[in-house]
Amino acid sequence: MAERDTRLADPVRGTDEDVESPPLRLTGVGVRYGSTTAVVSADLEAYAGEFIAVTGHSGAGKSSLLWAIGGAVEADGVVELGDDRVTDRAQAARLGIEVIPQGSALAVLLSAHENVALPLLARGIPAEQARRRADAALASVGLAESGSHLAEELSGGQQQRVAVARGLALRGRVLLADEPTSELDHDNRERVLALLRAEADRGAIVVMATHDPEAAAQADGEIRLDDGQVETVRVPRS
Repeated sequence: MAERDTRLADPVRGTDEDVESPPLRLTGVGVRYGSTTAVVSADLEAYAGEFIAVTGHSGAGKSSLLWAIGGAVEADGVVELGDDRVTDRAQAARLGIEVIPQGSALAVLLSAHENVALPLLARGIPAEQARRRADAALASVGLAESGSHLAEELSGGQQQRVAVARGLALRGRVLLADEPTSELDHDNRERVLALLRAEADRGAIVVMATHDPEAAAQADGEIRLDDGQVETVRVPRS
């Protein structure tokens, strides 16, 4: 496992933002798209401070599982955060379940800073606080000087880092990161993995879908999907 430089995470942490996420539980979660089954009856438990990798080949169902946790796709079974059952994406966001989507999903005609700050404003964060959070999050991913650039002016890797910054700035109780390092070089991959670790260190639950075995090795636990079937590879702790 690569050595962690926690200094990378300091700008977005702060002890006043530490959380104690309630347990995340999936029971019999299945996802289907018409006649295609993406996830077959998945069970999972994750707890505050855990960093879980979801691995598997392309098309194995990794993204579908994350989006089911985030309430963004219709799913069989039950997803619960503590005593609350996840019912849809808006309600999941209110519970503090945040998503870093694959492919960044940025508004290309907004600046990097606006892409990070606007979701905070939509959650009712005061404008000055939203600005500070956005600045700190962009700095943490190495884009302090790129905040004024339109998203469409950024490279694919830079766009991916803006999406990571946006997810970090929301400071959720659960962070779902879908292939957050796929477009990154080695140094920026390590930077982002350190930031995801820092989210777990502050008490959040981090679930990362990845096809990168080196990235997965840095997580506390790993589950593997094979054509929608879930296999536990290793658990975070006994």
